[in-house]
Amino acid sequence: MHKKTLEEAIRFRRSVRIFDSEKNIDPILVKKCIKLAALAPNSSNMQLWEFYHITSKETIKKIAPLCFNQNAARTAQQLVVFVVRKDLWKKRAKANLEFIDKNFGANNSISTQSNREKVARKYYGKVIPFAYSDFLGIFGFLKYILILIIGLFRPIYREVRKSDMRIVAHKTCGLAAQNFMLSMAAEGYDTCPMEGSDTWRVKNVLGLPISAEINMIISCGIRKPEGIYGEQFRIPFEEVYKEV
Repeated sequence: MHKKTLEEAIRFRRSVRIFDSEKNIDPILVKKCIKLAALAPNSSNMQLWEFYHITSKETIKKIAPLCFNQNAARTAQQLVVFVVRKDLWKKRAKANLEFIDKNFGANNSISTQSNREKVARKYYGKVIPFAYSDFLGIFGFLKYILILIIGLFRPIYREVRKSDMRIVAHKTCGLAAQNFMLSMAAEGYDTCPMEGSDTWRVKNVLGLPISAEINMIISCGIRKPEGIYGEQFRIPFEEVYKEV
């Protein structure tokens, strides 16, 4: 099979609603595409995501009704559930600090640390806890007021409330999902990102904690001709492109 270039993959990718039940896709190749998804850019390299690769036909049958029996879910060969784990921020920050230890040394005194190391340690040791810590939204509101005051005098990052950080985590997970879909397209595989689902029940099927959030469920397979519902429509580029 011809390996597609990036532009070819982008143009090939469509939201396929009906997959061919007689054409299987290789779970190892899908897993490779998930690994490429994990290389997506993400906020502060926190990687607040998890990827659930569903190859079991029984599990797909359980999840399809929870996606309101969309054709894309019912006919899928495999599913990949992209999950936001903002609740794991402490664990991910610690992992970044351990990576810094590996690269710079674990027990460097402050006087021997390079500026780059100092900035990195301060960022994951102080800035990240400041951004992600919250208690019933109260701390987030206090941070927001503080930022408003400081912002009167200089430019400052303003998205510090609990709701803001949730948006940041979902944007990050969306970038990974796009990496995955383009990687699949490059292999000649088809996908359909689905937001329509009962996320609470899907989390129950997957055994996810209440603090986890489903970003999207992506169905996978090989398209049937009728699986693409029509020509691709986009708003004229001149309406959305603004050169400044």
